[in-house]
Amino acid sequence: MAKQFPALLDQHIDWIGRQHIFFTASAAPTGRVNVSPRPATAFRVLGPNLVAYLDQTGSSNETAAHIRQLNRITLMFCAVEGPPQILRIYGSATALHRGTGDYDALLASGFGGEEPAGARQILRIDVDLVQTSCGYGVPLFDYSGERPSLDNWSKAKTPEELEAYQREKNTVSLDGFATGLFDEA
Repeated sequence: MAKQFPALLDQHIDWIGRQHIFFTASAAPTGRVNVSPRPATAFRVLGPNLVAYLDQTGSSNETAAHIRQLNRITLMFCAVEGPPQILRIYGSATALHRGTGDYDALLASGFGGEEPAGARQILRIDVDLVQTSCGYGVPLFDYSGERPSLDNWSKAKTPEELEAYQREKNTVSLDGFATGLFDEA
């Protein structure tokens, strides 16, 4: 049932645009595997073999740490309403940290210069494989909207408080790998 493609096709891009959530999966050569949910509003298709997502501050920063060790990543979208389908994007990722020229350029070109509260990095993914599968086992859910919790939490902090939190929680992974979030260029 699975079909593989060397790049995103227009039909894939159209389908992704109707989804509400995706998941990222990453792992270093040793240690834990990480899977994280992300809002589809943070995702952008930049080309058939290039995608990105804008990443906000969270309780950890596993993906950034993992891709510094081994820059592979998998993104998975699954339909939770409408016809069933799963779409996985496989590739290599680079973290573009907030405040760098690469981040600013991609924020402007890919995200219209709009930066959500608590933004910490953009993950840019070079796509080497796209795979679709049936999604028959994915249950149906009713989408009722985005949660404002993360934005509200970020907006309630001063820039100094947000940086202090990131320095405490987002610079090292669960396995002790550096995330590069505050590395000097």
